Amino acid sequence: MRTRKNYAAIDDFRLVAALLIVAIHTAPLESFDKTADFLVTYCLGRIGVPFFLMVTGFFVLGPYQKKRRPEIISRGVGKFLKKTAALYAVSTLLYLPLKIYSGNISNNVGGWLKEIFFDGTFYHLWYLPAVLLGCLLILGFLQFCSPMAVSILVFVLYVIGVLGDSYYNLISQIPFLKTVYEGLFFVSSYTRNGIFFAPMFLWMGVLLANGKVRMTKRTAGIGFAISLVCMLAEGFVTYYFEWQKHNSMYFLLIPVMFYLFELLVLQQGKEIGIARDLSMYIYILHPLCIVLVRGIAGALKMTKLLVEQSLIHYFVVVIASILLSLAVVECKTIYRKHFVELD
Repeated sequence: MRTRKNYAAIDDFRLVAALLIVAIHTAPLESFDKTADFLVTYCLGRIGVPFFLMVTGFFVLGPYQKKRRPEIISRGVGKFLKKTAALYAVSTLLYLPLKIYSGNISNNVGGWLKEIFFDGTFYHLWYLPAVLLGCLLILGFLQFCSPMAVSILVFVLYVIGVLGDSYYNLISQIPFLKTVYEGLFFVSSYTRNGIFFAPMFLWMGVLLANGKVRMTKRTAGIGFAISLVCMLAEGFVTYYFEWQKHNSMYFLLIPVMFYLFELLVLQQGKEIGIARDLSMYIYILHPLCIVLVRGIAGALKMTKLLVEQSLIHYFVVVIASILLSLAVVECKTIYRKHFVELD
């Protein structure tokens, strides 16, 4: 297990990953060229969520995989699961008014269960149940399987997910597979979830945490560059031939994330102190900022500039998200200083 000496690059990259996720929901280059926007936003931008999953695998599940002691679960993994579940509950309540206003409320128990456990209670919140379910799966696998067996299991699940994501319109031409995936989509709208997507990257974080991977920065950098180019090619092919049901999962996303994360591990630097909290709040709050920007733009009769011009729209949403997130971080700091410490 690697000791935590300096993982500043990982912590700082959280902000980059958060901004990539904002891009996915604002399509910054769409006003200029849809293909370019797809490659930048829906290929390159797809490294954001796997990065956060690998961070969890590296720092949360890695220690458990090494020691496998009950107290590790209660103090490490258990604490993470409780905090994430609480964040999911609070985020659900935050977006409930918007959900009601938009008329997107499910009218049956099955629909609510599907949203809570797989799709997310708002369109960006799917990550929270995914990381919770993915962690539970990895913990379960570790109880009964060797590390090699876990690697095989998560890879098989990921392949099933990719075929139901970027390759669905291709494989659905086979009647049997189409029937199987229609059954899966009855339970979860996408295979990008806590069963088929999250375990792969959580486990990759665990494997990199155990310290057995050794490579130079040069090797990691070259590996990342080559695999990224290949992933962009994979994304373009699946986009061009209209094979995609969704575009969150690519086969080559695995080596891209492996080399990227190892490259960040090898970097030394100075950590941005609020990077962790700030990135989390940007992720949680940016859809609210999208709504606010659209509303203000409409009131000021500036929709054409602030909304329809996609790059400007992206930057305005980013600025609004950062400012709102900084305000939340500051309120949290004040609360801790004046209430928690006094207590």
